[in-house]
Amino acid sequence: MSETLADIAIPPQFPDHTQLPESDGTFVKNFQEHPQTVILTDSIAQALQRLHPDGQYCIGQDCGIYWRETEPPEKGAAAPDWFYVPGVPPRLDGKNRRSYVLWREYIPPLIAIELASGNGDEERDVTPLPLAGGREGAKVGKFWVYERIIRIPYYAIYEISNDKLEVYHLVDFSYHKMQPNERGHYPITPLGVELGLWQGSYLNNPEQFWLRWWDLEGNLLLIGQEEAELQRQRAEQAERKAAQLAERLRAIGIDPDVE
Repeated sequence: MSETLADIAIPPQFPDHTQLPESDGTFVKNFQEHPQTVILTDSIAQALQRLHPDGQYCIGQDCGIYWRETEPPEKGAAAPDWFYVPGVPPRLDGKNRRSYVLWREYIPPLIAIELASGNGDEERDVTPLPLAGGREGAKVGKFWVYERIIRIPYYAIYEISNDKLEVYHLVDFSYHKMQPNERGHYPITPLGVELGLWQGSYLNNPEQFWLRWWDLEGNLLLIGQEEAELQRQRAEQAERKAAQLAERLRAIGIDPDVE
């Protein structure tokens, strides 16, 4: 069969990202949410560039994933705090993405991360669509949507208030809670990284635990600021070694400045 997904015409009644709301008007629930999503994106950038030399991937930060048509439209969206989708362009028709529309692009995110302000009950909600539709004010559970409808292979829930991290892996159509490895990290094998908690300070925030990436050998993936500081330290170390070598040469009567 030669027909590809790109060849299939989408009926006009199925809206795209420019026609759907990009926000449901809710507040960001905690002060750590914005810097936390930034550190996740910043530190994994180099790994994703190696994984996708063609640049075909996108990252969503508190961005809606539309999984069904509803009225109003935003009721048919789930909005992970952070998610990554492989094999799709970062921009569509030259425009920044306003949301990710599953019925337009077909490819689910590989991983979604929720930063829970409370005890994580909302993020673990398994209320199915049929039950939610039959109760006044009931909402479809995020866990159920990610597991049964969008089918996101990896789902992480980080409870910020008590530094608790859970990661689920989709196996045989259902989520299985992963166990951390000997480093306390959770391998996300298709990405070639591990997810875990790191204690430190970031963007003038007090020292605390942050959700971060490591490579599969346990090396922390650095953000741009840390990488620049590491390069500065290496340059200073090289200068010190050169100065020490020059002093030793002078001590034995050799002028290191003479070619």
